[in-house]
Amino acid sequence: MTRYFATCARGLEPVLASELDALGAEAVEPGRGGVTFQGPPALLYRACLWLRTAVRVLRPVHEFEVHNSDELYDAVRSINWADWMTPDQTLAVDCNVRDSALTHSQYAARRVKDAICDQFRERVGRRPSVDPDQPMIGLNLHVSKNHAVLSLDSSWSSLHKRGYRPIQTIAPLNEALAAGLLLRAKWDKNTPLVDPMCGSGTFCVEGAWIALNRPPGLTRKWFAFQGWPDFDRTVWNAIRDDARAAVLKELPAPICGSDVRSDAISLAQMNARAAGVGHLLNLQKLELREARPPSDVPGTLVCNPPYGERIGEEEELIPLYARIGAVAKEFWPGWRLLVLTSNTMLAKKIRLKVVHKEPFFNGSLECFLWEFKTS
Repeated sequence: MTRYFATCARGLEPVLASELDALGAEAVEPGRGGVTFQGPPALLYRACLWLRTAVRVLRPVHEFEVHNSDELYDAVRSINWADWMTPDQTLAVDCNVRDSALTHSQYAARRVKDAICDQFRERVGRRPSVDPDQPMIGLNLHVSKNHAVLSLDSSWSSLHKRGYRPIQTIAPLNEALAAGLLLRAKWDKNTPLVDPMCGSGTFCVEGAWIALNRPPGLTRKWFAFQGWPDFDRTVWNAIRDDARAAVLKELPAPICGSDVRSDAISLAQMNARAAGVGHLLNLQKLELREARPPSDVPGTLVCNPPYGERIGEEEELIPLYARIGAVAKEFWPGWRLLVLTSNTMLAKKIRLKVVHKEPFFNGSLECFLWEFKTS
């Protein structure tokens, strides 16, 4: 059994742990910003393919205490890198340091790279080349309070990058967070899902993939684990083929999105088509008060309105939040209303009964997912 660490946005650790349990992982232990687990290589492949809330899945190679760059270099040089790669493979190192004697992430990453390349040059007379975009071997160095963990990164490019959103909007909702909020809220995929302020359509697309049993990594062309020495292509192909065969063709219940901005709807439609669900979603340009339930079966109304982070914006947003509550009460009785916001004052302007609220981080910003009762 190999030990792994899957990272996620803070607040999503319980959801990620549940996902790993469902995949058959062992020794699942939620922590701060991620979940530790164990399993064979096949489990890692399934994790990278199926996890909706993970950002990265890391395979620790070495843990050590470090107080300066020379100690870092020596610790990395002590590893027999021939066990993990060849000098003909490309390499890249990503680094994050926090509350440590090492303070410069890029310099620390360079020292790791130098230690590996120097070892190969000394032993075999040549060294790996660096490819920061798609390395055959990607490494992650995490240093916190002088404790370092050097890991293989199984995907390199973050798992939240699903490939359907090539254009980044000004304040996009992270795909992994959107999926995690729906999972944490226990949205029933057999009931409708509507986002009346859908922006680029992330809630709608992620909801559709959940309802269709479509893994978020299914159309990804490359994972970094495919360059590892123990990569089993036969097992990986079988796992991917089984997943592809299990994807549903139709949604069990309507999923709809609307927005007052025509450019937002155009972008949402483009993203939905890129995600393979454009023909299944109902995306329209509508004012908030014009949206209506798509069926007689009550479902979930979810939105991520502006938070009012800039000076002067908060007062301007009070009417919007009040309108969210009034519209939900008038036209969506019996539906669950989920609102993600960092602003408690604005959330209270919705003026509906609060069923539950739970903290999450949208990037570095602490937010709450509020659930309101509409009737």
